[in-house]
Amino acid sequence: MPMTEPRPDIWIADDDGGVRFVLAEALRDAGLLVREFGSGEEVRAALREARPALLLTDVRMPGEGGLALVAAWKTQGIGPVIVMSAYTDVATTAAAYRAGAVDYLAKPFDLDQAVAAVQRALSDVPITQSPAPEAAAVTHALLGESPAMREVFRLIGRVAASELNVLITGETGTGKELVARALHDESARRDKPFVALNTAAIPSELLESELFGHEAGAFTGATRRHAGRFEQAEGGTLFLDEIGDMPLALQTRLLRVLAGGEFYRVGGRELIRGNVRIIAATHQDLDARVATGQFRADLKHRLDVVRIELPSLRERRTDIPLLAQHFLAAAAHELKLPPKRFSRAALKAIAQRDFPGNVRELENLCRRLAVIAPGVEILPADLGTTTTAATANGWTDALREWAVQALADGEVDIHTRAREALDHTLLQVALETHEGHRQHAAAALGVGRNTLTRKLGASRTRRPTK
Repeated sequence: MPMTEPRPDIWIADDDGGVRFVLAEALRDAGLLVREFGSGEEVRAALREARPALLLTDVRMPGEGGLALVAAWKTQGIGPVIVMSAYTDVATTAAAYRAGAVDYLAKPFDLDQAVAAVQRALSDVPITQSPAPEAAAVTHALLGESPAMREVFRLIGRVAASELNVLITGETGTGKELVARALHDESARRDKPFVALNTAAIPSELLESELFGHEAGAFTGATRRHAGRFEQAEGGTLFLDEIGDMPLALQTRLLRVLAGGEFYRVGGRELIRGNVRIIAATHQDLDARVATGQFRADLKHRLDVVRIELPSLRERRTDIPLLAQHFLAAAAHELKLPPKRFSRAALKAIAQRDFPGNVRELENLCRRLAVIAPGVEILPADLGTTTTAATANGWTDALREWAVQALADGEVDIHTRAREALDHTLLQVALETHEGHRQHAAAALGVGRNTLTRKLGASRTRRPTK
């Protein structure tokens, strides 16, 4: 009789008996042999007699945790390890991959997904290199427990240790720079510089010098040599925010640097070789900009090796209460104010808002509430009107009363004064919401950056009168 190939022996380590049971049954149904363990110590004891083909382990267990098992597994070359956890955050996910895990399952997970992950790990060639030394734990500002954010954390953990370029996409205010910092902090470059440059905030005529530096005398006002962001980030990470707004001429030069790793300072003759990892971000649709000739396709391909898409806050509403409470506590601590708390009704009301400014808008709201809310407990009334219709009625009613009074008093040029007042108010609020970033403020208002600058200048010289 022909000999049948032995079935792989899969070990599951989890202190939750229910998880072990359902996962083990799913793997057995897939034709695999399964052994179950309730702790890391039980796994260690079983290793004296046998070696499994693969280990599935929870991160947090009494006694020895899953990450210690992963590290021990890799140093002994036993086999692949898949980590499971209900606590999916950037630090834990990244630590698992850095220790040597081949995959990460966020609880609660789909059983078909888990079986597929096991089968995929069994079919892969084992990785024999030793794990990187464990770095000190890093606390990240990224928060969230929604499925969308768990997937973001998982992707950060998997990609951080690589040298691949990353493109982060998402609406304004979703936290793209926080993702870039997490990728840097969890990489082998963590001890080198993290340098950020918002390409939309620098005038196009100065952007080349900001990126690549310049020599003394390269242009009017260049009195001494200046090291650009590429040199400042040597050995580390360069984060290029709003890359979609970069002028085409600079896109061409950036492409040459990414292709060859070499560049010249503006006005310089010395060829400089750099060792920098590029992480780029944009709120724009780069594919659409490529189609219209506003962005180079070859540069997009260089930057978009791995893409991390950040969800808007309205796509992760279940995270809003968690974020709001965190921001409120952080604001009180930073501003040295007495701590406050949200009532259940206030948290429910906040979670129903759309927050077009995303996480940044929510953080600004919490900072205001930390200062102006009268009581220790924040109530729905402290939040202001929550519906667009009510808010619109409030300000249009006030405008109507002003117009009636102005006409009754025989005032002239009412339309011009009202428009100036409206422009001034909208511009100031947009700039405050976006922390003075004119490109973002203009995008939120639906006007061009030049239009915003012109109107802002006009509003400063022609303030509305009573």
